[in-house]
Amino acid sequence: MDAVATGSELNKSRSGGSERSDDSGGGIFESSGWVYHLGVNSIGHEYCHLRFLFIRGKYIAMYKRDPHESPGIKPIRRGVVGPTLMVEELGRRKVNNGDLYVLRFYNRLDETKKGDIACATAGEARGWMEAFDQAKQQAEHELSRGVSARDKLNMETEINLEGHRPRVRRYAHGLKKLIRIGQGPEKLLRQSSKLSARTDGFEGDVGDAVEAHQWKCVLTLAGIRIFEDVSDNKNGKTVLAKSVGVIDATADTVFEVILSTEQQKRYEWDTLICDLELIDSYDGHYDVVYGTYDSKYLSRWHSKQDFVFSRQWFRGQDGTYTILQCPAVHKKKPQIPGFRRAKVNPSSWEIRNLNTSMASNSPRCLVTHTLEIDSSSWCRWKNNQNSKFQRSIPHALLFQVAGLKEYIAANPALHHENATTVVHSKISDASISSAECEDEMQDEFYDAITADSSTSDEESDDDQKLVLQEPRVKLKNISWAIASLALKRTAAPDLSEELDPDVTPITIPSNLHGSLWKGKDDNDTNCWASPTGKGFMIRGKNYLKDSSKVVGGDPLLNLVGVDWLTVDKSVDRIALHPKCLVQSEAGKKLPFILVINLQVPAKPNYSLVLYYAADRPINKNSLLAKFVGGSDAFRDSRFKLIPSIVEGYWMVKRAVGTKACLLGKAVTCKYFRQDNFLEIDVDIGSSSVARSVIGLVLGYVTNLVVDLAILIEAKEESELPEYILGTVRLNRLKPESAVPLELSD
Repeated sequence: MDAVATGSELNKSRSGGSERSDDSGGGIFESSGWVYHLGVNSIGHEYCHLRFLFIRGKYIAMYKRDPHESPGIKPIRRGVVGPTLMVEELGRRKVNNGDLYVLRFYNRLDETKKGDIACATAGEARGWMEAFDQAKQQAEHELSRGVSARDKLNMETEINLEGHRPRVRRYAHGLKKLIRIGQGPEKLLRQSSKLSARTDGFEGDVGDAVEAHQWKCVLTLAGIRIFEDVSDNKNGKTVLAKSVGVIDATADTVFEVILSTEQQKRYEWDTLICDLELIDSYDGHYDVVYGTYDSKYLSRWHSKQDFVFSRQWFRGQDGTYTILQCPAVHKKKPQIPGFRRAKVNPSSWEIRNLNTSMASNSPRCLVTHTLEIDSSSWCRWKNNQNSKFQRSIPHALLFQVAGLKEYIAANPALHHENATTVVHSKISDASISSAECEDEMQDEFYDAITADSSTSDEESDDDQKLVLQEPRVKLKNISWAIASLALKRTAAPDLSEELDPDVTPITIPSNLHGSLWKGKDDNDTNCWASPTGKGFMIRGKNYLKDSSKVVGGDPLLNLVGVDWLTVDKSVDRIALHPKCLVQSEAGKKLPFILVINLQVPAKPNYSLVLYYAADRPINKNSLLAKFVGGSDAFRDSRFKLIPSIVEGYWMVKRAVGTKACLLGKAVTCKYFRQDNFLEIDVDIGSSSVARSVIGLVLGYVTNLVVDLAILIEAKEESELPEYILGTVRLNRLKPESAVPLELSD
């Protein structure tokens, strides 16, 4: 499989531009920059070449040189990004001794078509995900323009990043430090400016579900605030505390600093930890680290202490990073004579970008470090701040945010390390025009190998040789640009008329049920309920003007049943199963049923199937009708879920979060419309991040009360305010109670 690593130590980066197309009335975005194309050749050796990736609208091309500086150069790979393209964030991976952030591209209709992109930083990975998402939106926009555009796109296929090229003359064996020599740019230019305002709804400072914690500030010191959770759900033995500070850097930069185990950099901001050593890493979002504490925080009887802890991290769709740290054991690091093995305080980091004024180019982020602390020592310190707690490990952990703040303030280069350059250019400035794209790029993003390419993509260029030297990969940032894509506005929905107002509502039968029983009250366990929408915050009427959210109302659809099933492997189109609620006589008489099939990866696999019923047919002019009858790409861009852990361990709450998630962009969703129902099969296992989070949730599921809200995201003023399609409360599920699904041969 091929991969592309973005960034370069010695290369100039230039972003693409954004422009308005005269013929379509829609926005055409450009994104471009230097990349490293990585892969395995036909004899099994790794290769790595510097390439220039260029995206214009839905078209993509890969060059050996920057086409802006070498007009007329032919691409070595070219094609289109189709609406079925999925981008999965695989997390951080070790490439020899260097860390890269890997993205995987695949076609959700044919997952054998795939390729990988590896980025030098987490920020670049996020940026390229957004760039390809914009390309998908452009493809969907063209599909919506009429039959001719649809027929044209169907004739196009996608470009290939997978599979080696047939000719091999030279290869790079073992990825080392990459140095580009010969012609071309000599250094990386770092410029900064503000991206155009985001329109994905993540500007807010709070989550989309009401949080149970009640935080009270107990101290302000060194530019940070210390909070204590004073809610009533404490267990008495521990207290939850957090430190909060604003740091003048991007969330990407702070995330990289926190995750780094490099000793010298750590010494500059972390007063607690002497040494950190990466023991093992797993699925790109999880690793195990060994370390030792500074003796000044230890008693004279235990002057040498070491520890082992696990780190699990992920990035939300709003760009917020979450890092969970828990005590762990590992066979590679047994106890060492003379050292006392300490139990690490469970803790979490949350790093979220803050909006800045249009006049400011300085990025800022809010950093929150939350941890469990023994309640007795915490109370003594809070009442008398001269206590021994100030020389304790929990105190040092809380003040790590202050160390980060000072370290980054003292290193101005970090303030703009991941800033993005936006360049607005005319069509004439680009080496590829729209006509050339349409005439030449008729290949899919996975399959294209241009016939006029005289050399293999696995070969080194005469003017772009790679010298293998030090064992560490050091890839710098690239500059690239993404501008907003303007889509056509839709007809205004009327919330009271989402269902046909001219039809008399039916009485939904009470005998509809699934394998999981409906609870009578909050004391019941292993059951479901249907709460109101008051626990969720959704987009209000003026959201596009002031980002205001309002408390949700009652759901539009009625939750009539829930199935909790075990399956050998994920099952799609579960509504067609003869024993499914949809296939019952009562189910067939319902005007409309929305089936949400949450496919949970585990051993065994589970399916949590939610059945939402309407008491009237759908209004043909409503947003719901547009979603039910729309394309898969449109559904992916609108199908939204808001999670909330009402009761449960705080670390699980941090992992799940309370932010709305566009499921179609986070995981693979398949849609099946037939008769009186729409089924959405949500493959949670298609995302390594989602697999990691759901694995943590399953470990505590018997003690969790989970609320979920299903929505269609409103993106136009005419579609606001949002409304909740349906809700569900899952009360302390028991995995062993899941019913095996019988499949016919």
